[in-house]
Amino acid sequence: MSTVAFYTLGCKVNFYDTEAIWQLFKQEGYEQVDFEETADVYLINTCTVTNTGDKKSRQVIRRAVRKNPEAIIAVTGCYAQTSPAEIMEIEGVDLVIGTQDRDKIMSFVSQVQQERQPVNAVRNIMKTRQFEELDVPDFSDRTRAFLKIQEGCNNFCTFCIIPWSRGLSRSRESESVLQQAHHLVEAGYKEIVLTGIHTGGYGDDMENYNLTSLLWDLDKVEGLERIRISSIEASQIDDDMIEVLNRSAKMCRHLHIPLQAGDNAVLKRMRRKYTVEEFALKVKRLKEAMPGVAITTDVIVGFPGETDEMFENGYKFMEEIGFSEMHVFPYSRRTGTPAARMTDQVDEDVKNERVKKLIALSEKMQLAYAQQFVGEVLDVIPERDYKGAPGTGQVMGYSDNYIQLVFEGDESLIGQICRVKLLEAGATESKGQLVRVLESRNDSSQAM
Repeated sequence: MSTVAFYTLGCKVNFYDTEAIWQLFKQEGYEQVDFEETADVYLINTCTVTNTGDKKSRQVIRRAVRKNPEAIIAVTGCYAQTSPAEIMEIEGVDLVIGTQDRDKIMSFVSQVQQERQPVNAVRNIMKTRQFEELDVPDFSDRTRAFLKIQEGCNNFCTFCIIPWSRGLSRSRESESVLQQAHHLVEAGYKEIVLTGIHTGGYGDDMENYNLTSLLWDLDKVEGLERIRISSIEASQIDDDMIEVLNRSAKMCRHLHIPLQAGDNAVLKRMRRKYTVEEFALKVKRLKEAMPGVAITTDVIVGFPGETDEMFENGYKFMEEIGFSEMHVFPYSRRTGTPAARMTDQVDEDVKNERVKKLIALSEKMQLAYAQQFVGEVLDVIPERDYKGAPGTGQVMGYSDNYIQLVFEGDESLIGQICRVKLLEAGATESKGQLVRVLESRNDSSQAM
């Protein structure tokens, strides 16, 4: 039996894409082995979001070549899309395929097997207007299913290379999304996370259909208990979106809304499409529509031209908003982006100091958010991949508002909806007590 090994760098979308490519190999009778083992095919799914991503991708490719010089070395992902020639120069690489045409990967692999000639299958991504249909029917270590609905981005923020590696925004047909949602529910998943490169841009390339329309259609899917959006821009949250968040019982009280900077001068240089005032207004309206909503965010620290005063403005703004968690990144120069050419780059030590301050603020806000719910009973779906389980007598899951709760219970609870009382709040995980198990929203609850 032929074997394949995968290595994925970068974001959650890349991990989804790797899973989808594995399905194609599986259908051809391949067995998956660990990347450290000898395989017939090595597939490296690369990242190019930073210069370090490129470098790390090259190191992993070389590692695969050394593992088994006879193997087919296939490289896909964002770095493959932007720099195919650079990758083709690495001795031992057989196939480079970017962020499209991956549905044809098996025919490329057999072509290489027969001809033993390297193939560069990368095309101009900017001309692509079709969403690439690649499904993942099962997530081995997850109780949440991811469903990719969108690809690419039209924003062209000055720090970001992604439009050049993923192309312009393109949406998956709604029939296809709903069909896949039904399949995932039949496979036993109660929660679906809608994902994409710019998820909130879903429908930008469609007539009279957008993310809100899709959410209403998903709301009607029987057996689906929770719908989570992986990320949405403040500018994409309009009255219709707020209405579905308010009225649909399935929408999770958790939204990830990237802020990137808390100062208008920095936002303008980043070419973000909102001001801090507009952002604050959207958050205020969301909190009114979904009491108790968790709002998480991304922040870039030390963007070119960010002064101490701008940073302090941002710090105060983030504190006022009261995020439930922040993902903090120091600005990293990406060759080929306008921000990399800006002259007023911020010193690395200054960046690191600012990062520390914001991480400390994030932890403080995380704890404060969880503390609001002490004594309350929340719906939690225990996960399969809790680091402490199995055998600890404890399970872990996320509430609909994204509080990570650990509580006593056995593995039979995994994937079930549990009503859990929050006893003790923590910055990263909170302690709870199982009250009862719900079979599903429509069933009568089962007392414990």
